[in-house]
Amino acid sequence: MLAKVAVIAQPDVAVFELGVLCELFGFDRTDEGLPAYEFSVCSVGGRPVRTHAGFSISPEHDLTPVDEADLVALVPSCDEENPPPEIVEALQRAAARGAWVMSVCTGAFTLGAAGLLDGRRCTTHWRHADRLAALHPAAEVDPDVLYVADGNILTSAGTAAAVDAGLHLIREEQGAEVARRIARRMVMPPHRDGGQAQYIETPLQSVECETLQPLLTDVLASLDRPHTVDTMAAWVHMAPRTFARKFRAETGATPHDWLTGQRVLLARRLLEESDLGVDLVAVRAGFGGAATLRHHFGQRLGTTPQAYRATFRDRYATSVAS
Repeated sequence: MLAKVAVIAQPDVAVFELGVLCELFGFDRTDEGLPAYEFSVCSVGGRPVRTHAGFSISPEHDLTPVDEADLVALVPSCDEENPPPEIVEALQRAAARGAWVMSVCTGAFTLGAAGLLDGRRCTTHWRHADRLAALHPAAEVDPDVLYVADGNILTSAGTAAAVDAGLHLIREEQGAEVARRIARRMVMPPHRDGGQAQYIETPLQSVECETLQPLLTDVLASLDRPHTVDTMAAWVHMAPRTFARKFRAETGATPHDWLTGQRVLLARRLLEESDLGVDLVAVRAGFGGAATLRHHFGQRLGTTPQAYRATFRDRYATSVAS
């Protein structure tokens, strides 16, 4: 059941993320035959809350609606790592009685502070995933996905991924048709392919190595060649097993994993910056053919080369033009 929604606002609340929740659950669409939600924005003591944009909002509720809500949601704020005890206790009560508890972006840190991520898969904005994992080692942080639903705890990635998470919840509770119609009203796809890994900007580069740096530099300049462990080992006059151990010790990755990662990065750049067809991109990046490129894109980015280009080609062209 999804009828009552309570959003907890803390100081320096993020305006866009709050607005996403208001648009998903606080907008009356009953004239279109869509369900209505009893929507409450709450704060500790019902006090005004300053937003990160410099203006303040005046919630009409203290935390009382949280105890009856079917969904309790959190948005990023300045107090997310050290929330007031009233918020921690309200979240713990909500989770214990089986309500959905949702975080948007770095709101996951508040869930972590309340102990609700321990033993669960979760996510947050990719820029903050390592910090979340370090602060809450009992949580399984996945930085590549748009959202994670683990039991009744729903965490979403950066900013707009709140829409994906919210539509997922609506789809789970009220069916695909309701989610589709709300998405259409918001001019959003009902479901986005891929995860946030495709939005992480990682430059094509090697790591600083004590002895293998010249090899990595040469390999990066010739990724279209059929490099293997054997060929790279021969390049530095090592036995393949010795080379593999040395490579892992200096880079922290296996030769195959590093090489595949660099080829995916080159393919991303070519898809963004060139008009080469997918088959030729695959050859230039050293994958040989489009099928292999699609396989590795799916594994590492959760999307296809065609979908990636459709998303990022216009972004690159716009940045160059400006």
